[in-house]
Amino acid sequence: MAPIKGSTFILRSWRLTDAPSLQHHADNANIYRFLFDRFPNPYTMADAERWVLAHQSKAVITNFAIVINDSAVGAIDFKQGDDIYRKNATLGYWLGEEYWGKGIITEAVKLFIPYAFQNFNITRIQATVNGNNQASMRVLEKAGFTKEGIMRDAIIKGGEVMDEHLYAILK
Repeated sequence: MAPIKGSTFILRSWRLTDAPSLQHHADNANIYRFLFDRFPNPYTMADAERWVLAHQSKAVITNFAIVINDSAVGAIDFKQGDDIYRKNATLGYWLGEEYWGKGIITEAVKLFIPYAFQNFNITRIQATVNGNNQASMRVLEKAGFTKEGIMRDAIIKGGEVMDEHLYAILK
């Protein structure tokens, strides 16, 4: 698959050579605090290699490296639902902290949404955001998502119970 080009980055499939930069950017407590607990912390080279190997061999690409100057500095993906949720997909993303505040993830989401709708049989993409992640809420709003609700006291992260905000965009 051809890369998706942004103004200062590309979205492309994972390569084994991405493991060192992936490990460097992912091994950050400020990133981990906004992601699911299944995201390793600390993020080791073995974690990075396992991740790349698991995703570079997939026939259908739903998880992309965010690449700046040939260095993987983040990821964006979606997971299509099943059963009664088969027309839905859940979006996820993260970006290395040194690139925060530059509009990169907002642009990546805006580029990723048409790709997902055009290449997969889905009618809805949703994303959930920890209640302490105002920056991610702004990303989704700037990318055209609508806040559909707040699930009160829905998650626990780092010992803190917090709300989870649900955003969605329709085809």
